[in-house]
Amino acid sequence: MSKEYDILVIDDEQVVLDAVNKICTAEGFKVDITASAVEALKKIEANQYKLIVCDIMMPDIDGFQFLDKIRKRKISSQVIMTTGYTTVENAVNSLNNGAIDFIPKPFTVDEILNPINRGMKYLEIQSMISKTKPFNDDSDIIYVPCPAKYYRLGYGSWVSVDFDGSTLIGVTDLFLRTIDSINEVELNNVEDEIIQGTTCAHLITGNGISHNVLAPISGRVIDRNKDLLTGAVVLEKDPYFKGWLYRIIPSDPDYELKNLIPCSSDRL
Repeated sequence: MSKEYDILVIDDEQVVLDAVNKICTAEGFKVDITASAVEALKKIEANQYKLIVCDIMMPDIDGFQFLDKIRKRKISSQVIMTTGYTTVENAVNSLNNGAIDFIPKPFTVDEILNPINRGMKYLEIQSMISKTKPFNDDSDIIYVPCPAKYYRLGYGSWVSVDFDGSTLIGVTDLFLRTIDSINEVELNNVEDEIIQGTTCAHLITGNGISHNVLAPISGRVIDRNKDLLTGAVVLEKDPYFKGWLYRIIPSDPDYELKNLIPCSSDRL
């Protein structure tokens, strides 16, 4: 008989399985675990899972192969990738191949719970979209998608290329809808270098939780949005225009833009 779970955790390290199981169960989630991605595929055929937390480096099939297999099988569960072999490529490839978040190891309790809670909210939003027409008029809007000429990294951050070759980067409205109201925005300094797929800003909510924003593109910060240093109102009201985070000089835009999702595809 099919069982319903909140989370399936896939990792070949028993200590990780035990830790995530303990943390998530304590928060009231119903958790299932397995040390094998192949076994996980069998579990998915037999049971229902809202979220899947999967390690990239697995002995049978790796996390990217796993993502490909569940996509081809049209599995509705959303995937959060983890790995102890943290590289920019792993983070970017995970998000570009359909994962909704990426967690480097080792992680703290908050570093595993925050993405999971965002993932659960993401699922709620997707369920609402399936029941309505989200972009028809103001009364129906669930979230505002990125402008068509922008690019995004996963569902979390966006980049817009300006006429002079510089780029603006920011946070998507969908990401903002998965977290509580923001009290503070922590930004890097002008002249800092940011790297695609690594944390470039922190959004601090009213309950003190810090949410990492992953940089959608690499480069040198030449300006940051001073309006965000005194509050997050402009970010929450207008994330794509007045609420941008940084203007940067990109390091290798021709290569890195290929790793991003064109926002025009969201309207197909």
